[in-house]
Amino acid sequence: MRDRVPAMLLYVVQSQGSSPGRQGFAMSVDVHGTMQGSIGGGIMEHKLVQLAREKLTQLALSSSLHRQIHNKKAPQDQSGMICSGEQTVLLYPVRTTDTPAIQQLLTGLQQEQTGTLTLAPGGISFEANKLPAQDYLFRQESENEWLYQEKIGYKNHLHIIGSGHCALALSQLLRPLDFCLHLYEDRPQLNTFLANNYVHNKTQVAGYAELQTLIPEGENQYVVIMTFGYRTDDVAVRALLSKRLRFLGLLGSQKKIEKMLNDYQAEGIPPEQLQRLYAPVGLPINSQTPEEIAISIAAQLIAVKNAK
Repeated sequence: MRDRVPAMLLYVVQSQGSSPGRQGFAMSVDVHGTMQGSIGGGIMEHKLVQLAREKLTQLALSSSLHRQIHNKKAPQDQSGMICSGEQTVLLYPVRTTDTPAIQQLLTGLQQEQTGTLTLAPGGISFEANKLPAQDYLFRQESENEWLYQEKIGYKNHLHIIGSGHCALALSQLLRPLDFCLHLYEDRPQLNTFLANNYVHNKTQVAGYAELQTLIPEGENQYVVIMTFGYRTDDVAVRALLSKRLRFLGLLGSQKKIEKMLNDYQAEGIPPEQLQRLYAPVGLPINSQTPEEIAISIAAQLIAVKNAK
């Protein structure tokens, strides 16, 4: 509610299958029809926006959950769309008592702060710097007993090793996406390292062997190695190959990759470790320029991130 104009929050609290609105998608609509955000678009979004506006004009202050099945053969809860899958959308009328939590949340987002957002029948709350055990949680006991929690802030971390022109293009491309970007470089005062204002964190290292302690393990940790040459690539790969990471990619020619993998196999490095390496990194789209290479890598990262 802004300037005392009644507003409704529409939030996708649950989704599965090929639903156009994924868990965490959200939008707001006020009584005048002003909208921001999206819950998936199409006739389904239009229908729920209209319902939200009707509730606002009636001053209906109770929240409601709406299951939407994207299949016209469904016996009930049809969304009007045919893309399959389903989603549950919460219609939540924003209250004056929610204002402090919303302001705290917006401030946290501007400052790239992490925290836990909670939606419940009793109101909205935001706890800064407290992270939930999982990115999303939805629990429903009845129409009036439910809980939704979401991790606010970057859910994934991408560590870019080496800060040449390809790293600069990749950083620029990924900045608007759900990655906290970390950049590492061992060459002091490198122009493309200094010019990279798209990443969230920069680290100057004495050598890439330091990555073994600098980069944490985890299902939300992604790494792309694109250093100056074969020797530094090798040091970085050896520092990270045994770590449990969601993604470990290496930029380079097919010939360079084959030599590196053959050397590792001859040394007895376990095959299961080598199989986890995306090399050469990026989808095979015959990319040539740094910008094209960045697109191929970004597409592969997104594919891995969104894989079930």
